Amino acid sequence: MSITPERHIWACAVAVEKQHGDGALLFVAKRIGTLALAGDEEGVAMWKAIAARLDALRRRARPA
Repeated sequence: MSITPERHIWACAVAVEKQHGDGALLFVAKRIGTLALAGDEEGVAMWKAIAARLDALRRRARPA
């Protein structure tokens, strides 16, 4: 059984949230910066996707 790319991105976002808690967004921003400086466009795109899912997780967790 294989995981879809979309589920992989969500799993990464959940893992980052669990590992870094309140510092998750800063961790992701630093990761994107490092990859951008290295010229890794695919890596930047992946971490931007993770950032978007992390933001969605946080919006769901906030009370309305």
